[in-house]
Amino acid sequence: MKEIALQAAVAGGKVLLEKFGRTLQIRHKGEVDLVTDADQAAEEMIVNVIRGIFPRHDILAEEGDYGVRKSPYQWIIDPLDGTTNFAHGLPWWTVSIALAVDGEVVLGVVYNPAMGELFIAEKGQGARLNDRRFQVSKTDQLDQALLATGFPYDRKQSPVNNYDHFVAFQQAAQACRRPGAASLDLVYTACGRFDGYWEMKLKPWDIAAGQLIVREAGGRVSDFSDAPLDIHGAEILASNGLLHQAMLEILARGKRP
Repeated sequence: MKEIALQAAVAGGKVLLEKFGRTLQIRHKGEVDLVTDADQAAEEMIVNVIRGIFPRHDILAEEGDYGVRKSPYQWIIDPLDGTTNFAHGLPWWTVSIALAVDGEVVLGVVYNPAMGELFIAEKGQGARLNDRRFQVSKTDQLDQALLATGFPYDRKQSPVNNYDHFVAFQQAAQACRRPGAASLDLVYTACGRFDGYWEMKLKPWDIAAGQLIVREAGGRVSDFSDAPLDIHGAEILASNGLLHQAMLEILARGKRP
């Protein structure tokens, strides 16, 4: 299953690289929520690779409905995380693939084709980047931390939009970034490029693979109240573990979904 996940991610990434920087067919799922023909072509490729070997497994993917086969195995797929970046020619986007067994994510792959970075983790086996093991950072002071986040698609309509948390963290941390692809923010937290990450109102395919990679790199993942993470829930906090409590205290002051 690991080999098929890797094959599917690389195949999907190849489709995306062929379309990156070219004219795209773009439609809006919401006011600021895009989908392109590249998303759909990559997802078709990924699903075909997986279904070609595991035709009875369930698939949960961002763009298509693949039915329910009541398998204990479920593949959770984001064929293009960072679509807005991709559509603007910004090379900050990924293919994200996770495998859940009986509801528990046990395998995660996040592929960053533009930079040639392939992140993978298996439950209990640690995390790797291009076959090299890595771990979270050792930053233990929030004022020395580089953090990442994102903003929900309904930020113009809803007052629960992460703006208050962002301002609070900008004041408390060394710096905050808003790059625009949750899966990449998570794996960069896992490998120590970021020290922590928080976001709200995401979907399972945005975080399923990345959150496992953080855990396997020695990090900590929860919701904003330190309850166990539900990938179908509305909140995620990921950190190197050393900053988790300090980040929870700041998140407790702001609005929550």
